[in-house]
Amino acid sequence: MDLVILLLCSGVFFETSFLAWEKITQKKTRNRGKRKVFVDTSALMDGRILEVAKTGFLSDDFLIPKSVIRELQLLADGKDSEKRARARKGMEIANELERVVYFDAEIYDDTNLGKMLVDERLIVLAKENGGLILTCDYNLAKVAETEKVEVLNVNDLAIVLANKFREGDKFRVKILEKGSNPKQGVGHLEDGTMVVVDGGEKLIGRTVEVRFIRFLQTSAGRMIFAAVLSGRKTRRK
Repeated sequence: MDLVILLLCSGVFFETSFLAWEKITQKKTRNRGKRKVFVDTSALMDGRILEVAKTGFLSDDFLIPKSVIRELQLLADGKDSEKRARARKGMEIANELERVVYFDAEIYDDTNLGKMLVDERLIVLAKENGGLILTCDYNLAKVAETEKVEVLNVNDLAIVLANKFREGDKFRVKILEKGSNPKQGVGHLEDGTMVVVDGGEKLIGRTVEVRFIRFLQTSAGRMIFAAVLSGRKTRRK
């Protein structure tokens, strides 16, 4: 009887060991070739990366430094209403990324880097870990390039994606300030895209209906050109 029990226990032990070994092997296989991507504040505030992540196209390890979270918190408590709203959205994006099933996302402890600025931290972290930086910040991307650090720029990705507006489409936008050219006003879409409105200079502070003309996409960001619809009523917000 003792021999039978011993044999059964041995069988259970070896089966459990095999399953554990198989699980570890599968995890190593999944992780093989994965890149460590350090996420910048601008990429979280932009928000588009979450929608891309949900499609399953990404399988890298996303690491969000604690310094980036702190920067978002400072902006969320700041006086600039637009940055405040985008920073709060950025913190929500960070939480949502951790829930995406297609890849691993986690908060990364970078407190050992002392009082170093966030951009500097990202470059150091990428260098030390053989990783990349995910950003929408054109200047950070250029500095990282000089430091031989690879960058994933969300704006570069957007260049190859179709624009959601077609010529003649109508939408509403609030004119916030003057444009660089005469008679132009400038507003922003909810995702932060700049909208240059022909005929919008005299409508600052008003929400107007405009007609889409074209868009310009560069590594520095996307810009939409539109024109105020003549005869349309405007309203203040």
